[in-house]
Amino acid sequence: MTVRPSALALTPLLLFLALFFGAGLYFTAQGEPMGFYQLRAPVAILPSLALAVWLAHRKGLAAGDILLRGMGDPDIVLMCLIFLLAGAFAYVSSAIGAVDAVVSIGLSVIPVSMVLPGLFVLAALIALAIGSSMGTIAAVIPIALGVADASGLDTALVVGAVIGGAMFGDNLSVISDTTIAATRTQGAQIRDKFRENLKFALPASIATVVVLALSGGSAPVEIGSTDSPWLVLPYGVVLAMALAGVDVRVVLGTGIVLAGGFGIVFAEDYGVVPFVGDVWSGFEGMVEILLLSLLIGGLGALTKASGGLDWLAQRIAGFVRGRRGPRAGEFSIAALSTVADVFTANNTVAILVSGSVARDIAEKHGVSPRRAASMLDIFACIAQGVLPYGAQILLAASLASVSPLVLAGSVHYCWILGLVTVGMLLWPRGRRARPPA
Repeated sequence: MTVRPSALALTPLLLFLALFFGAGLYFTAQGEPMGFYQLRAPVAILPSLALAVWLAHRKGLAAGDILLRGMGDPDIVLMCLIFLLAGAFAYVSSAIGAVDAVVSIGLSVIPVSMVLPGLFVLAALIALAIGSSMGTIAAVIPIALGVADASGLDTALVVGAVIGGAMFGDNLSVISDTTIAATRTQGAQIRDKFRENLKFALPASIATVVVLALSGGSAPVEIGSTDSPWLVLPYGVVLAMALAGVDVRVVLGTGIVLAGGFGIVFAEDYGVVPFVGDVWSGFEGMVEILLLSLLIGGLGALTKASGGLDWLAQRIAGFVRGRRGPRAGEFSIAALSTVADVFTANNTVAILVSGSVARDIAEKHGVSPRRAASMLDIFACIAQGVLPYGAQILLAASLASVSPLVLAGSVHYCWILGLVTVGMLLWPRGRRARPPA
């Protein structure tokens, strides 16, 4: 059955964004520090699902079957499995003291004259290893505040360096939920997406290090006691296996076993029973994003079947004024990802919401899956890192007692990444030779 493109089919998605964004604004205005996390996304999407089912039913479609097929899509189910494994690995690694070990070892090698760049690099490495900007911010900000107090450096500048490093690592990490969501929705390999991202993130990070080095002076750093350096090894193994192209399920499964084993051998008061409990706690920490992924899969299938995605693709084609080609597609995906993150204040949610539309855009404009995944993740990262009502800045602001608005202007990396990425996309590209007739 052929369904015409329809703007009405997009109203369920708009309803979800309005409920999620509206509730966030309301609770923030009421003084709630984490206002955008009072109405959970899996709950906010339920009215949208009901509306989508009704609209599909009106068009004579088998709405129930479409919903279930969307939720049970192999890519969605695989993504949920990866989320669970990533959550378990991150939680077990934190529980055995691996994060603290990385922090202590990292601080021990930071030169006194390079504290700000050192904190940026340290946060980047930790986020790259654990795949969580929130976990990195929670681990490093207390140390960064001590550095700021001891050195007299501006607190917002110090905290902004940590947030920037956390966003750099989260954006590139092979176990980050944003990386997983971006690659699965675009049909790309994690290794290929990592390499594509690095083309933009590496120049931006180097520029950030230079800016931070010029922004602060030297500062004394006291190094506390560290746990066994062997606890860091599971992170290195996971990163090496992932970059070598090993299946992410094998990578994360190996990481969980290694982290648990090293914890039992080297960490104090850690055994099999705590290990099993931490695996489950890691699963529990991913329940929200797992549920949202399933429901987003169903909503996306209903929206596509009802003609909503076709209508949106037509409008985006009009937005680029009929131009076709990779550049038009890349900017369209960038705009889509940025707007979605502004409305949802969650980069993973933004990628999940815009993923299917971005994939259609990429196919029509000749954008490779790895490039599309990279654009989705980069621009969601840029927006998320500077949103005053985003979880990262809200968490850092609450830990540091600094205004979120002040912090938003101090996350140099995200602003520089935006300039670098746009500049590279606009840079003239050589024409490919046409294949012989």
